[in-house]
Amino acid sequence: MRGGMVEGVHHGSVVVLAPDGSTLFTAGDPDTAMYPRSTAKPVQAAAMARLGLRLPPAGFAIASASHSGEAIHLAAARAVLAGHGLTPEDLRTPEDYPFDPVERDAWVAEGRAPGRLAHNCSGKHAAMLATCREHGWSEPDYLDPAHPLQLAIATTVADLTGAPVPHVSVDGCGAPLFAMSLRGLATALARIATAPAESPEGLVAQGIRAHPELVGGTRRDVTALMRAVPGLIAKDGFEAVQVAALPDGTAVAVKIADGGDRARPPVLAAALALSGVDGAALAPFAGTAGPDGLRVTGALGEHLPAAA
Repeated sequence: MRGGMVEGVHHGSVVVLAPDGSTLFTAGDPDTAMYPRSTAKPVQAAAMARLGLRLPPAGFAIASASHSGEAIHLAAARAVLAGHGLTPEDLRTPEDYPFDPVERDAWVAEGRAPGRLAHNCSGKHAAMLATCREHGWSEPDYLDPAHPLQLAIATTVADLTGAPVPHVSVDGCGAPLFAMSLRGLATALARIATAPAESPEGLVAQGIRAHPELVGGTRRDVTALMRAVPGLIAKDGFEAVQVAALPDGTAVAVKIADGGDRARPPVLAAALALSGVDGAALAPFAGTAGPDGLRVTGALGEHLPAAA
């Protein structure tokens, strides 16, 4: 809204699941297949933990991350590699600058070249290579959809989402991208959030909760959200997808149809408020743009924190 008039409109879908998996709220079509993009990383990390990968909490956090490319992120990804006798040269991520604009500008100003470790998916790729190293699997082709690692990840995706994988593509980092529904995505993260601490899924949840700064970055809304809501685990992704789950298994998943990221935070805030999260904690994420700010309309909009 600007000056009392609608300036832009975003359509999308959202689902809110209760701890028992029943539906608290839906809008749009949460059962249609979509690409989860990087919101799938905690599920992929859980798959690797199921395969026996054991990392410290920071290792599982960076494996679940779309990191900003800050020094803490590069160090965490490098530690996963070094712990398994690997180096950044073994990664198959595209060479890139850091995702965070401040970090990117600093790299350019210093004359630093793009690198594989700087890519926002390097933590996930480091964990993939570490898993291959532990199993003695071929490493140069670890991104091949027919590789044992990727086949195992696909099996875990189907198990945690509760539905077969309907389509496989390639994500921006070169890794296989398994399509799923928003409902399946929320279901999967809820299972990770409620898993016993020493289970594979629980190890991932512990890592995310212990190191939200590694999952996103010091200037990222996904990190700020996890710090604001105790026990919450959350993951954002390109094309305006986001998922979040509370310790009791309440979970929300959002997909803005046009990929417009400005609509993502206020919709997620409204969905979390509907789930019972304190509105004061969510107010910073409810969104402002221009004199009137962003507005979530319809039944979900009734739950948007008043401070928005």
